Amino acid sequence: MDAPLAIRARGITKCFGDVVALDDIDLDVAQGQIHGLVGPNGAGKTTLLGLLLGLAVADSGRLEILGTPVGRALAAPDGVAGFVDGPGLYPSLTARQNLAALAALRGCDARTTGIGDVLDQVGLTDVADDRASGFSLGMRQRLGLAAALLTKPRLLVLDEPSNGLDPAGKKHVHSVLTRLATDGASVVLSSHRMDDLEALCSEVTIVATGRVVFSGPLTKLAAENRELDYRLLTSDPQAARRLAGDTAGIRVVDGAGARHDAEVLVLRALVPALDELVVRLVHAGVAVRELAPVVSPLEAAFLALTEQQEASR
Repeated sequence: MDAPLAIRARGITKCFGDVVALDDIDLDVAQGQIHGLVGPNGAGKTTLLGLLLGLAVADSGRLEILGTPVGRALAAPDGVAGFVDGPGLYPSLTARQNLAALAALRGCDARTTGIGDVLDQVGLTDVADDRASGFSLGMRQRLGLAAALLTKPRLLVLDEPSNGLDPAGKKHVHSVLTRLATDGASVVLSSHRMDDLEALCSEVTIVATGRVVFSGPLTKLAAENRELDYRLLTSDPQAARRLAGDTAGIRVVDGAGARHDAEVLVLRALVPALDELVVRLVHAGVAVRELAPVVSPLEAAFLALTEQQEASR
């Protein structure tokens, strides 16, 4: 059976005056899924996240969140947390005091809301009693995530949560999001960091000018995409070049993305042609040490959308 849906949107339209921000959007996000939201600037991503967080309402269409239809009131649906345009913090308060203030606004006892636990999850225990005014961008992002975790959300909606993160911060955030999904919560993640989306997301939705242009697994995006350039490193570059030249649908692209490494071939092909080449290499006794896109399918699709948008202006 298919997993129950955390989000079901059909025909969502949202306008700001004469500007159509969202145009007949459909979106499905399964429970326990980390779902990526991608698109050029001005594509409608922030507007869509705002609808999910109850910061705005659609002009038309149907939206269900966690099995409940969303009404016309501006209010966060039960079980939903997150932020858009960065987390809202009190700069003069410490990290711990920020979370205690948030708990108090929600009518909760700060002593029993797990403030220490969420600070530990995002790696801020050592600076829990430092003022937020002295935090870096990445630390503020992690504190915003901790604030969202206080409510133990079943749906977490995040806008560019990786902004300013160093490798340690990125590791903490990835660990938190992966654990949430494993425990059955859903995450909608908007980011321009393609590496984060590819590492975390099982499915992505790509939007452009307010419309969905792709939604589905990353593997499907790779299969549907135009030809990509792939780096191929083998135990016998000369034999690999010969076999690649004899395989239909593959072109050897010299000098592109190989970083001047004579042992690396760059091949332009669709996935089925690459599969055929790998079979031929194995049969010929040539070891495949690396086969990876020079530019990932997700990044290639994003760049193509951006180019199309620029060309249409």
